[in-house]
Amino acid sequence: MRIAYQYRLKLTKDQKAKIDHWLSMLCAQYNYLLADRFYWYDQNRCPINACPLVCHSPELRNNPDYYSQKKTLPNLKKTHPWYKEIHSQVLQDVVKRVKLAFDRFIKGDSNGKRSGRPRFKKKQRYRTFTYPQMKEGCLEGNLINLPKIGKVKIVLHRPIPDGFKIKTASITKKCDGYYLVLSLEDKTVPEVKPDINPDSIIGIDVGLKEFLTTSEGETVNIPQYYRRSQKRLRVIQKRLSRRKKGGKNTLKAIKQLGKQHKKVADKRKDFHFKTANYLLSKYDVIAHENLNIKGLAKSRLAKSVLDAGWSSFLTILASKAVRVAWPTAINAGLLAIPVSAQNT
Repeated sequence: MRIAYQYRLKLTKDQKAKIDHWLSMLCAQYNYLLADRFYWYDQNRCPINACPLVCHSPELRNNPDYYSQKKTLPNLKKTHPWYKEIHSQVLQDVVKRVKLAFDRFIKGDSNGKRSGRPRFKKKQRYRTFTYPQMKEGCLEGNLINLPKIGKVKIVLHRPIPDGFKIKTASITKKCDGYYLVLSLEDKTVPEVKPDINPDSIIGIDVGLKEFLTTSEGETVNIPQYYRRSQKRLRVIQKRLSRRKKGGKNTLKAIKQLGKQHKKVADKRKDFHFKTANYLLSKYDVIAHENLNIKGLAKSRLAKSVLDAGWSSFLTILASKAVRVAWPTAINAGLLAIPVSAQNT
């Protein structure tokens, strides 16, 4: 089983400066590798039997794939010595991110759905880097040892469950600070336990007047956190629009607006988790309808649909349904009830 825990980081000034410097360099490398792929694609995507009458002769070169771009990293450290500061596996993960973004554009995902053309990242939009591998014993109390950064203090608000090992670690810069996301794995834990009570099955129907209605007639009110905070968001947005572009006051207003939006998102997420825990404490199997949430999000009901956050809630419900079935759930402080989620 694979799960993820998020913790807040308490960094020193030097550690913050180092992480920001890494993010700026990784952003530049991401854009360079993506431009290299676009250059080859634009020059060679036209087949030989369908070339236009007026065209140029493309440069003969192999398609830049994951392995060929990864082989350029040693030369990068020779031509740009400052990239030696970054851990080698963190740089390799940037190549992997470029590959995934470009493959979704060319081939599509596992369901065959293609995404749009990948965009080049601005420094403000490149906010995460990942260590693909972490050594055993890297977490000592409330300190974690990150390669080439050193020991970093974290707010360990919940312990790592027994038997789970840290596989990857990602550092993310948000508007209110820095966060660490640990990916944990325990291969001995089954995904879903088979002992389900057939009498403890329920269906739910999500809506906009009521957040959800169960098949037994029980309802959960919709909180509408975004609509309640619109007045405050409007004041901050006006304040931002009056600032001079590129000034320090503009950056302060942007940060204040980001914090307000994060408060709304955190409240909604907390509501989703509490609602999911409430349902899973009462029922073994929870079935829900197959919603076209993307289609509804493009309609006149977009604001209400996005404010309700159905997709996020159903994802949390499915992950919590598997999580409460752990044999180690009691040690982790979770509900020890066998539950499975089902789509209908």
